[in-house]
Amino acid sequence: MVRKRQGWTKRKPETIDDYLAHVPSDQRNALQRLRRAIHAVAPGAEECISYSLPAFRLQGRLVAGFGATPTHCAYYPMSGTVVEKLKQELRTYDTSKGTIRFQPSKPLPVSLIRKLLRVRLQELL
Repeated sequence: MVRKRQGWTKRKPETIDDYLAHVPSDQRNALQRLRRAIHAVAPGAEECISYSLPAFRLQGRLVAGFGATPTHCAYYPMSGTVVEKLKQELRTYDTSKGTIRFQPSKPLPVSLIRKLLRVRLQELL
């Protein structure tokens, strides 16, 4: 199913590459960078689509996800406590319990992605 809304295509992707192919280039670049960082920290993570968004599973459990909207990109730590545990490091970002929003022109630093994933992976141990 494909629906167009203000230049965005709403559709159900089958892979992360499929998802990224339909995202504007500035957001695609930021999300590709995020994808590489996730693989670097969790090399055994399996790519998947969860809730129509790119996500990563490790031993069957979701450890991270990301997405794009018309106004921003987002990182999903797949936990309700990761953002709270790192609230000081995330103070300059727009956050909610399970989302960290950022502009593609100011992507999340790799060091922050590492911290986010390490906290999430510790939760799963």
